[in-house]
Amino acid sequence: MLWLISSVFTWLGGFFRSRHDLGLEIIALRHQLAVLKRSTKQARLHATDRLFWVLLHRFFPRWSGSLLIVKPETVVAWHRKAFRTYWRFRSQPKKVGRPSTSTEIRAMVERMARENPTWGAPRVHGELLKLGIQVSERTVSRYLSRLRRNGNAGQRWRTFLNNHREVIVGMDLFTVITLNFRILYGLFLIHHHRREILHFNSTEHPTSEWIVQQLREALPGGSDQHYVILDRDKKFGDVVLKFLDSCGIASVRTSYQSPWQNGVAERWVRSFRNELLDHVIVVDECHLRRLAQNYLRYYHEDRTHDGLGKDTPAKRLPQARNAGEQLHATPRLGGLHHRYYWARAA
Repeated sequence: MLWLISSVFTWLGGFFRSRHDLGLEIIALRHQLAVLKRSTKQARLHATDRLFWVLLHRFFPRWSGSLLIVKPETVVAWHRKAFRTYWRFRSQPKKVGRPSTSTEIRAMVERMARENPTWGAPRVHGELLKLGIQVSERTVSRYLSRLRRNGNAGQRWRTFLNNHREVIVGMDLFTVITLNFRILYGLFLIHHHRREILHFNSTEHPTSEWIVQQLREALPGGSDQHYVILDRDKKFGDVVLKFLDSCGIASVRTSYQSPWQNGVAERWVRSFRNELLDHVIVVDECHLRRLAQNYLRYYHEDRTHDGLGKDTPAKRLPQARNAGEQLHATPRLGGLHHRYYWARAA
């Protein structure tokens, strides 16, 4: 900025000098600039340099003839950029209109909408008024519509599962690689209420007819299951759906790429892999069925579940310790897991 002030005083001083001296000084300065331009590939300019040329080109008509370090188009581009910056500053939004809704009120509206899916804006607004919160119903309605536009399908799905878990069965297929790199498919049905595995079987070729036969064995006549949750695997085709419909059982398809909607079944597959399959090499179908039978016995009778309040599907009763009893363990699944109990030393 100091050199800019100095340039102004130099310009003023030029009025007191002869035109001959000014002409010679201009020739000398131009020659020095030409030498610098030959020796420097690109000049480094600061914001004040750009401001100087932007102002000069507004007040000096022949400014382009005196320009050597950059092109005249560059100075025009600087001017346009300064114009955009100026109007961006002038166009900054002002704090006008209605005051914004506080984060606390938005959180309360979201909680009421989540916990009461059937409530509309009038009900939520009424609850807020009873809590002494003054907010317009239009504001509540606008925020609710935004919430539901973003989607609360997860909440509706969880509500459906919680309200019908006594009559819901999850069904799924998973793959197992054998010793000789064959692919086996395991099919199972799990009851949501007690996490009980109703049926398990495996095959190398899971056709729709084979799946229907497994359903006949798992869900005999007079079954009290009302819903079967299954994904969009092509193996669960029209033949499977028609069979379920003929049995009076509603088939509930999960959404695309939404395995969490059949989360009970998916979680069992993970447990089966982590607790057994990841520690053995499956030889063939018979070996897989034998491993599954042993695991299901352990799963139903011994393994506690968070979803069941630390209970087992078969309702394992707590054991009280009597005098003189010591902790004993019974190996399960070849020693991968154990069941503990109190007993007297032999």
